[in-house]
Amino acid sequence: MTTDAPSIRFSAEREAVAAALHAIANRAARSLDPRVAEAVCYALLGAGKRLRAVLLISTYRATGGTGDASLLAAAVEVVHAYSLVHDDLPCMDDDDVRRGRPTVHKKHGVVAAAAAGVAMVPLAAQAAVEAARALGLNELAQGEIVRTLMEASGASGMIGGQLLDLEAEGKSLDAPQLERVHRLKTGALIRASVRIGGLAAGVQGATMSALERYGDAVGLAFQIADDVLDVTATTVQLGKTAGKDAAHGKSTYPAVLGLDAAKARAEVLADEACQALQDAGVRSPDLEYLARFVVARPS
Repeated sequence: MTTDAPSIRFSAEREAVAAALHAIANRAARSLDPRVAEAVCYALLGAGKRLRAVLLISTYRATGGTGDASLLAAAVEVVHAYSLVHDDLPCMDDDDVRRGRPTVHKKHGVVAAAAAGVAMVPLAAQAAVEAARALGLNELAQGEIVRTLMEASGASGMIGGQLLDLEAEGKSLDAPQLERVHRLKTGALIRASVRIGGLAAGVQGATMSALERYGDAVGLAFQIADDVLDVTATTVQLGKTAGKDAAHGKSTYPAVLGLDAAKARAEVLADEACQALQDAGVRSPDLEYLARFVVARPS
């Protein structure tokens, strides 16, 4: 597998999501204080893998969706961007570089960055509702999509995981404790991306359960790969500060399991993700590819 292939394989999807993000950014520019709007636009329009967006679109298509899900995928990316803005703040992980450029608070100041992160949450919810309506979904489905997105970004998802992560600095976590942190902090939004793709296509029952198992496994595999890259890659390769986990005294999968065992665990999770799809009869080369890519990616 060529690890740079997603930018080519999913180029049309990424371009469509980028256009949707520009529309959301333009809305922010019209409705927010100019200082906050500039920070929002900076956060939304930078480079990125758009993994969560591509997962959503690929799931939607794999389960029978035929509409344009790019705005719905962009809504998930807005939540992801908000999480990165706040994650980088001095009171959190205190990072100066993200995606190869200054973090939002380094470019626009801490106050504007903090406000921008808060402002992005309703922007994401509004985009999700509009996207679900445009896809012809009923109000029940619209509400379930927004609920899934907000739960993944809240105390039972990303925020809860971030709190556990901060509380664990300087402590030694065992593997189950570490898994709990990262299933929330990183995994919740990835799982939600897959679930929302299925919801938009009208998936229910056993197939939805299989998609959720897939999303769970891919989300945890992604975080393990992130931990490995923090040890093995450079700041230039990552586009963010390498080695910061050790600098913050965080427990990581390589530290807890060992580097080789961490890599092996990520590969097992990718296998489990693909098996979940097969068990449900979901045939999707794209979803299987993405499960392998999160483990093999170079950054």
